[in-house]
This record gives sequence, C-alpha cells and structure tokens, in this order.
Amino acid sequence: MDNLLSIIPLGGLEEIGMNMTVMEYGNDMIIIDAGLMFPKEDMLGIDFVIPDFSYVLDNREKLRGVFLTHGHEDHTGALPFLLKSVNVPVYGTPLTIGLVKEKLKEHKLDHIELVSKMPREIVELGVFSVEFIRVTHSIVDGVGFGIKTPVGYIVHTGDFKLDPTPVDGQLMDFHKFSEYGEKGTTLLLSDSTNAEKGGYTFSEKEVRRAFEDVFAAAKGRIIMSTFASNIHRIQQAIDVAVMFNRKVILSGRSIVRNAQIALDLGYLRIPENTWLKLEDMKNLNNNEVVIITTGSQGEPMSVLSRIAIDEHKTIKIKEGDVVILSSKVIPGNENAIGRIINHLFRRGADVIYEKVSEIHVSGHASKEELKLMLNLVKPKYFMPIHGEHRHKVYHARLAEKTGIPKSNIFILDNGNVLEVSEDGVNLNGEVTSGRIFVDGKGVGDVEGMVMRDRRRLAHDGIVIVIMAIEKLTGNIVSGPDIISRGFIFEDASQEILNYVRELVCATIKDLDSELIADKSLVQAKIRSVLKKYLRNTMDRMPMIMPIIYEV
Repeated sequence: MDNLLSIIPLGGLEEIGMNMTVMEYGNDMIIIDAGLMFPKEDMLGIDFVIPDFSYVLDNREKLRGVFLTHGHEDHTGALPFLLKSVNVPVYGTPLTIGLVKEKLKEHKLDHIELVSKMPREIVELGVFSVEFIRVTHSIVDGVGFGIKTPVGYIVHTGDFKLDPTPVDGQLMDFHKFSEYGEKGTTLLLSDSTNAEKGGYTFSEKEVRRAFEDVFAAAKGRIIMSTFASNIHRIQQAIDVAVMFNRKVILSGRSIVRNAQIALDLGYLRIPENTWLKLEDMKNLNNNEVVIITTGSQGEPMSVLSRIAIDEHKTIKIKEGDVVILSSKVIPGNENAIGRIINHLFRRGADVIYEKVSEIHVSGHASKEELKLMLNLVKPKYFMPIHGEHRHKVYHARLAEKTGIPKSNIFILDNGNVLEVSEDGVNLNGEVTSGRIFVDGKGVGDVEGMVMRDRRRLAHDGIVIVIMAIEKLTGNIVSGPDIISRGFIFEDASQEILNYVRELVCATIKDLDSELIADKSLVQAKIRSVLKKYLRNTMDRMPMIMPIIYEV
C-alpha cells in the first residue's frame, strides 16, 4: 500500500555484523548500511559472509541511494557486491566515503557516485529526507540518521556510545537527538550490541592510560595490533609513541591505506619524521620502535599472524618485544587469537591483551547510555537493531523501563517486514533474506550442501575408490585402488583398506548384468556398502567417492 513505510532488516538482527536495513515507501527505497560478517569456525574456507539482498535487486527500480553510518566493514563490506548490480549514489561522512572509495576501486567500481556529507546536513531522496547526526564510536566520523517520512520521523542511531572525552574532540550531537524527541519520533532503531552490559562504556581516552603504562615499562620494540579502520586507536598509539620518543612503522596494506586516507582528510595527526618505512627499522634501536599492524582477530594471512609463526620476511620476534592486541575478540575468533598469543609467547614476546589489561574499550553503548538515548529521542515505537537475539531482548527490556509499552516494542529477525503508517506500527510478513558465502572470487556458489560436504571432510575425511570395469562383462580390469585422506593413515591400516578392497570386488561380482551397465547405480551400491561397513566397524562416516572407468 502506498501509505505504508516498510522497514526491512536484511542483516544485523541475528548476528554481530552484516548490518543492512531497507526502508521502502511507495516507489522509493533507501538502504542504511551494507555490511559483511566474518566467518564462524564451522564456515570452512569461507572468507566472509554478506546479506542476501535479492529483495533489493527485485525492486532495484525503486532504490534511490545507500546511506552509511560509518566505515567499519560490518557496515560497508557488502557494498561492492551490491553496487555491481545496482548503480545508485552512496552517502556518508568524509572518512567513510574515503574508505569506501578505495574499496570500490579494488572492485573496479569507479563509476559509482560517492557523496560526502557532514553532520547536520540533509539529503532529499524521493519521499525521504535524511539528516546526518554525529555520534561517537570506535571509528572517526560516525553518524546516526534522522529520517523524515510521510508517516513520521524515524531515528536510526548507527553504532554509538556516549563518550564525553572523544579523541578527536567531536562530541555526540545530543541536541539533535533531543530535537527529534521534541518533534515527536515515531520509531527509534537503536544499536543493541552492548545491551547486556551494565553501566557506561569507558571513554576511548582510557586506552591511552593503558598505552602509557605499557610504553613506560617496555624495554624493547612495541608491536600494536588493531583494526585498520580504528583511526582513534592508531592516533593514540602514535601520540604515546611520540611521548616516549619512539618512531612509528605501519605494516599491512589495509592499515597503511586507511592511515593515509585519514591523514589526507585531516582525521589523523602524525608529527613530521615520526612515520617511517619498514626498511628504516634496521637503523633504530629496539626501544625506539613502535610497529602498528593488523591481525588482532587471528586472521591467517595478517601481518601479526605471519609474525607469530615466524613467516614474516622482515619482522622477527625478539626477546623483550611487547605485543599489544588492542581490540575486542569477535565471537568465533577466540581459538585463532589464542593460538597467536601462544606463538608470540613461545618466541619470547610479552603479550598484552584484553583479558590482562585495559588496552581496549568498546565502541558501543552500555545499558545506561542506551536508556539515555531512549529518553532523548522519546520514540512512540521502538525496534532494537545490531546484535544477536539476546541483545535485542535485553534492549527491549530497557525500553520498557523507560516507559515504552511492551506492545510498542518490536523484536525482528532478518527478513521481517515492519510496516509504519499514520495509524501505528505492525509486523507484517517477511521477504527473502539469508546469508551469502564469499569464498575467494566465488560469491554465493558455496551453499548449504557444499558447506555440509566441507564439514564431513573436516570431521571424518574421505575414501576414494578408483577402478576400471569392462562395460560388457562387468569384470574388474584395473583396481580397485583405495585412497584415504583424513580418515585413517594408509600405511598403518592396510588390513582395513585390504578388506575394503575385497568388499568392493565382492559387491561388483554380486551385481546383476543390468546394474553393471549403469555406472551411477554401481557407484551408489559401492557407496552404500562401504558406508555401512565403516560405520559398523569404526563408527566413522567418511565421504565415500567411487570413481569408475568403463573400458
């Protein structure tokens, strides 16, 4: 219906990451964020995950533009894949647009219109009027949105926290959020990531105190790992390095690129002769070096991972080195990060991480800050966003405490449709949604069946049966050869493999001549017989792959 506003989350409401929300009214549609999610441990071989935005593609003629809250990958990482199919303008603050521009270049999407906007500026697209509202977060230039629609005002907070002492001095725009409260906000969409956490989130400047303590005690080199987009954290490490007469070396393509973009835009301040190249490190004493790099989540090909396993061609861990992992552990990455920490300790480094020092603070609002946002905006209806289901439930309970009736609070899952009209807000149906796996250059070609096969291979291995059969008689003329990978060690288990070979020969011998002529039926029979035998004798279920040649 033309007098209804549909709000449709396509990602970010059942997970941490993959944030993407569609707003649609009549023939006009806008998107807020298009992010990715890093793979979980059971997503074998997957590089990252993006939302299924087929609903947007089916309605591409309505799409007027994409609005970005900030430059983190979980809000921008899916953008290149979306823009390969739709050509619409992208709106964001200067740093966000600068980071996105480089990302789109990598995907050869130079034709996309990128529009830089400052907080308090307004963009008119179709029936939507979108105002940028400054928020504080763990990245520079974060914003929320105040959106004027035909059915009332909608406020989207983006990711935020209430930081009274931000590194860049840019305070959150409390006045503007309060203004939307005074106007009368119909619906608030608010970040739920830290809704379980009581009190207030510490200011980013608390990290500086921890850095100063570590730098003061360090006698050797300092290697600090953080997210490439965390310009505030990079700035604080640089400031403290200068304070202790150390030079800074940035290592890793993404962190060098992002730092240069931030420097060019005036968001990063580096004194002259402080940022040196990696090859200059040989001219410095150990106590004069700070290396800032990526890999705080244990990514296999990151600089820190290669340093930890002694595969980096230039940076080798020395006794007395101090390694700082200055980021929060993303759920699912605990084991990978643990391995990195253990490797670094084995090589003689002292490792400082979140569990043992205050070298990281969250970029997301805790309970008291979430309640303050609810009280500022004073929405009639409320929809928690950004988080797993439990985060949304906790946030909903906070909203009730601020006086919003339970009947006016909507906990959605990805793909649900929330309809807003002048008469009220209702949950009404769902659209196609889900997760698309990105594996190398393949997008969406790894689906449920492929992932199931990968898990089976990882869990029980594979048994390959190779043989040649005479087509007319069904006699075995070569083989069967049995190859095992990830199932049993062939040299030590010849007795089992010999029995498997005999079992295959007996199975072929017992088949009718009509079945022998159908290779697919022969393969199915071998698979069935071996599956039963291996399950009964070894309680294992490897993938069984018969390869039959007809001669």
